[in-house]
Amino acid sequence: MCHVSSDDISNRKRDHLRLCAEQDVEARLKTNLLDAVELFHDSLPELCLDDVDLSTTLFGRRLQAPLLITGMTGGAEDARRINRQLATVASEFGLAMGVGSQRAMADDPGLVDTYRIRQYAPNIPILGNLGAVQAAQMSTDAVAELCEAIDADALGIHLNPGQELIQPEGDRDFRGCLDAIARLVDELSLPVVVKETGCGLSPSVLDRLAAIGVEWVDTSGAGGTTWIGVESRRASDSAADLGELFWDWGIPTAASIVYARRRGFRVIGSGGLRNGLHAAKAIALGADLAGMALPWLRAAHDEGIEGARRYARAATDALRTAMALTGSADLDGLRNADRLLGPRLRRWLDAGENRDNSNES
Repeated sequence: MCHVSSDDISNRKRDHLRLCAEQDVEARLKTNLLDAVELFHDSLPELCLDDVDLSTTLFGRRLQAPLLITGMTGGAEDARRINRQLATVASEFGLAMGVGSQRAMADDPGLVDTYRIRQYAPNIPILGNLGAVQAAQMSTDAVAELCEAIDADALGIHLNPGQELIQPEGDRDFRGCLDAIARLVDELSLPVVVKETGCGLSPSVLDRLAAIGVEWVDTSGAGGTTWIGVESRRASDSAADLGELFWDWGIPTAASIVYARRRGFRVIGSGGLRNGLHAAKAIALGADLAGMALPWLRAAHDEGIEGARRYARAATDALRTAMALTGSADLDGLRNADRLLGPRLRRWLDAGENRDNSNES
């Protein structure tokens, strides 16, 4: 792989922030299939709204609600401000938070401050973030130092071949990634969360991850922000055309959540979640937490910390309301709530579980 300078990476981070905040970077034809999940209404919930319990634990820390601000950014000055604002709000509302890819700070330790959020969120779970390709090129000790530098509680290893293949300066060689993840699962003292970046996790990938001992996954399914689309907006000529062709590529979020839960993973359900009702549906499908990124980024970008606070309040209020309307006093109750799955989602689930018998559906 050709060396990419820290300045180039910082410029790319600024491009990503600007494009996600200001342009249409979401799926066009494909949904995350949470619209194919209906929760049954309970007209006799026999509970008080104030007593609905959203709390949970993640990596030994208590959360007031099962929401994760998924890793988005770092490595640029604008990222510093957004990360600090979101960390402050996450702390106030008792939510978890991840940082963006730490590749930039691995290449330039001077950028570590754009990722450091612990002082703004002393008690929440913080997830580090590193690409699988970069993890394969680094020693376990070097990866551990990245985590220690931001006082992370866990490390997210992101899988993004779709994005990389469209990105003008992206990686093209993905060999050794599974072995690198296995090494980190065995040697790193922190939990490892394997996460996609908008294309979802398939049954075959989940089976391979289970075989090497991965316990946590973040689905980041298709139907929300498409990083293939983001990179196509940065690319030119044939690469841009290729990005347009693959704009909606991937496995819908709802299907990935069910695939992962059926295999016994702890699951962060993410990919196109935009509100607390989406979070409720993801958890009803079996997710431990619901992860969201784009709405947090746009709230902070457009309206600063007050916008992020309003979004946090709206998301938690909607989740609590959905739980009350399904008669769910706590998150376990929500996971056992009656639900109806539409035919499009059932087709994905049937095709995924019957893949050994047929390559068609």
